[in-house]
Amino acid sequence: MDSNIEEKNLNPETKSAEEENPLAIIHSSLPIASLSLTLFPTSTQFLKLFSHHPNKVKIPTQASSLTHLSLSSSVSPLPSRISFKSTIAANPLHSPLSIVPRRPVDPSSAAALRRAAVVWFRNDLRVHDNECLNSANDECVSVLPVYCFDPRDYGKSSSGFDKTGPFRAQFLIESVSELRKNLQARGSNLVVRVGKPEAVLVELAKEIGADAVYAHREVSHDEVKAEGKIETAMKEEGVEVKYFWGSTLYHLDDLPFKIEDLPSNYGAFKDKVQKLEIRKTIAALDQLKNLPSRGDVELGDIPSLLDLGISPTARTSQEGKPTMVGGETEALTRLKSFAADCQARLSKGNQKGGNNSVFGANFSCKISPWLAMGSISPRSMFDELKKTISASTTTTPRNGPGDTGLNWLMYELLWRDFFRFITKKYSSAKTQVEAGPATACTGAFA
Repeated sequence: MDSNIEEKNLNPETKSAEEENPLAIIHSSLPIASLSLTLFPTSTQFLKLFSHHPNKVKIPTQASSLTHLSLSSSVSPLPSRISFKSTIAANPLHSPLSIVPRRPVDPSSAAALRRAAVVWFRNDLRVHDNECLNSANDECVSVLPVYCFDPRDYGKSSSGFDKTGPFRAQFLIESVSELRKNLQARGSNLVVRVGKPEAVLVELAKEIGADAVYAHREVSHDEVKAEGKIETAMKEEGVEVKYFWGSTLYHLDDLPFKIEDLPSNYGAFKDKVQKLEIRKTIAALDQLKNLPSRGDVELGDIPSLLDLGISPTARTSQEGKPTMVGGETEALTRLKSFAADCQARLSKGNQKGGNNSVFGANFSCKISPWLAMGSISPRSMFDELKKTISASTTTTPRNGPGDTGLNWLMYELLWRDFFRFITKKYSSAKTQVEAGPATACTGAFA
């Protein structure tokens, strides 16, 4: 900068760029400010600034012109005329501050919390390993858990069969009742309604002034269609819908391919995913956020079979069948019993087990109904069995690792994953038209 000043002083006939732009001519006696606007020259100093060039100076009328000035950070004796290049990147007046405070990234900050949210329980009737419930609890001031008994899931199908039989309906009622108890034990509760979710959820969201609805995604055509209706209804009300994935052993986002590129046969699917890492389970929260104070929402009664249009006498036609009680507590009890049975087999040197073994006549782990309702997650099953096996032995069983039951369970859960992913792939109307026959076998384990 000094070399430019000396050159111009030695050649006074040269017409400088500063003379073309009077705003770049600053008197040497003027204190040179920092970038802080509070150190900008006062009005008196501003008039003195241009007193030596009355014929050239024009007072700027646009605030944006001030951005052409560059201010140094020190005071030193300088020649009478100096030039500066702008170091201000943009005019702050072009980017006014928002009057609405932005939500900080850190969810632990109080300002980051949503006012209220609805948690829509579907086939995830549990408090453990429930990312949807935990996320809503972390991100919201108050949370309203809701379950809807959709009338479209009951009655007769177009083929004349019951859409939901009496045994499944009773199992679901028990599972919802157990969920309400578990939520109450953690300072929350469960709102129960009989009605279409797209109508019930919108009404509740309005009533409590909800900012968002949290839910797990499902895979079948009717369930995906219902999600679309809810998204449309919530968009009209300005309510965000946040979906999560929690119904498979492997997470949807961890697949090494897009769902559209999912292999159509199990062997190819297994080869691509079996080396993926399984996400860790999410621990159940000891304390949940309170229900919203606004709206004074009624909890509602859990319906009976008659309320759902199902005759209770239909359940007596299969007396003598093993009784299965719905709910998360029963699911966890069965899982621990299954893990203990596998551990006992290891301690007996892989001898043939009794009737409770996963081999022989009772080949099943007998947890499928709870898994279908979401009373337990596939990851919880795998994690519990893995911990049990690891604690009981550090060596490979005599007849191979499959004898522990872990490989057997992994095999079954992997098949279940394949069917659910393939159902999701063909659940849209477009893919049903393009590949209709592929959906014929996708509902068996969904």
